[in-house]
Amino acid sequence: MNLQNILADLRSQRTCIEQAIAALQGTARDTRPASHDGRKRRHMSTATRARIGGAKKAWSAKQRRKVGAANSKPILVHTAKRKPMSSAARKKLSVLMKARWAGRKAAA
Repeated sequence: MNLQNILADLRSQRTCIEQAIAALQGTARDTRPASHDGRKRRHMSTATRARIGGAKKAWSAKQRRKVGAANSKPILVHTAKRKPMSSAARKKLSVLMKARWAGRKAAA
């Protein structure tokens, strides 16, 4: 092998390694996480933050007034929870289900 060919090959490898090191050092300096989809994060203005804070304080005061002065814990209303079923409604559903299963049993 020719000495010049070996040196040229080593120099080309050195440039590739130096480029890789430079690329890695460039990413190491940028420690901030990338924004989602390249978009900048939106920041809330102080006026908006104050308006939302005031609304939350008013809501909390209204909740405390509902409970009364003695107990200052707010009442949280869970609208998704079902109301308890009356015994008459439970009996009606039981009769309907028994009739349904009897019909299926007879059809089978």
